[in-house]
Amino acid sequence: QVQLAESGGGLVQAGDSLRLSCAASGITFSMYSMGWFRQAPGKERDFVAAISYNGGSTDYADSLKGRFTISRDNAKNTVYLQMNSLKPEDTAVYYCAAPRAIGRIVRPYEYVYWGQGTQVTVSS
Repeated sequence: QVQLAESGGGLVQAGDSLRLSCAASGITFSMYSMGWFRQAPGKERDFVAAISYNGGSTDYADSLKGRFTISRDNAKNTVYLQMNSLKPEDTAVYYCAAPRAIGRIVRPYEYVYWGQGTQVTVSS
């Protein structure tokens, strides 16, 4: 079965950087786009970023462009989220996700496989 395992979260100060990783198994990773989402306490889960199967296309939530960067290493079956200049409002559980459809970046509602999440806490 498909398994997604996030890592790299933690407690940091405002202005710091973190890189999250998500290791995938149970799928032919190089055929699938991947996405990152986050859920803050008491809020809905929001789209953060997505990357196409070969890394050639990326998409970001408008509010995060310029601070967050998604990338992937198909040889390692891993997708990354580099987060810079972190703010307290970035505090959330971060999830990686995979869709059922191969190739293209999909709409947020098309993601069907989810990891368990990794907590990111940014102190002011």
